[in-house]
Amino acid sequence: MRGEPRSRVLVTGGAGFIGRRLVRALTAAGHEVAVVDLRPYAGDAVEMVTGDIRDDAVLARAVRPGTDTIIHLAAITSVVDSIDDPVGTYQTNVAATASLLELARTTGVTTFLLASTNAVVGNVGDETITERSPLRPLSPYGATKAAAEMLLSCYAGVYGMTTCAMRFSNVYGPGMQQKDSFIPRLMRAARDGKGVQVRGDGSMVRDVVHVDDVVQGILAAWRAGHIGPVILGSGQSVSVMDMVEAARSVTGAPLPVEHVPVGPGEMPAVLLDTSVARGLGYVPGYDLKSGLATVWPEFAGTVFAGTEEADQ
Repeated sequence: MRGEPRSRVLVTGGAGFIGRRLVRALTAAGHEVAVVDLRPYAGDAVEMVTGDIRDDAVLARAVRPGTDTIIHLAAITSVVDSIDDPVGTYQTNVAATASLLELARTTGVTTFLLASTNAVVGNVGDETITERSPLRPLSPYGATKAAAEMLLSCYAGVYGMTTCAMRFSNVYGPGMQQKDSFIPRLMRAARDGKGVQVRGDGSMVRDVVHVDDVVQGILAAWRAGHIGPVILGSGQSVSVMDMVEAARSVTGAPLPVEHVPVGPGEMPAVLLDTSVARGLGYVPGYDLKSGLATVWPEFAGTVFAGTEEADQ
């Protein structure tokens, strides 16, 4: 399989939520891993470069001789933050990606995988999103990821690099204590005996995917040498109220719901076709309840300090 035997891999954003799990999987498989991030990676067996990917000197230290693969996770990922600071989002998500791609080309890196998003296609109503869906982003975040995908396409077409844009759906899993997406809000509410706000009647549909399934998908796309976009989601969309009910079942908390107005631009549904990823060997292992069961112990305080999960 591609990626075997031992490879030298640079993971940008390797100290982040997804990055930590990916780095562990890569090192466990025997690969030589370097990480570049704003904060140090809490673990051994990796080379660490601490700094901002917008700094060319930081990138030059990170892409060392012999690096054959870059997995680029570092980015501004908040839609709200991108709206508040579109220029900064462009600098991080597009300009830094362009610099990293060019550095990869000139130093002989052959494979470049980018963490992208299904937000590049915008609002498609209740249609199923595929890799062939037109790019019509509705936010600076989605637009910058679409632009980065075009850069990858260029470097594959002109320079022969193996480039892959991995379009993640809503990722959840252990290590989310500091995040403010819906599943961490559910977990905090269950822990604190409080309720949650749900926009509209809760019938909006989303695809939520466990972080370990995403890591498996990244490795599958890498090993297959896939070029172009690939959607990494669970392939099983659920409603917001389905998430509430699953959280009630896993936590035992009542989780009363307050319905609030739907915000502008809210997508009624996110339905994903994951057949391309499955063709590469991607097989998600978590359904919603089994996935939430891996998240709840951290919020409930049943993961002891000093363990890997508690330190995330």
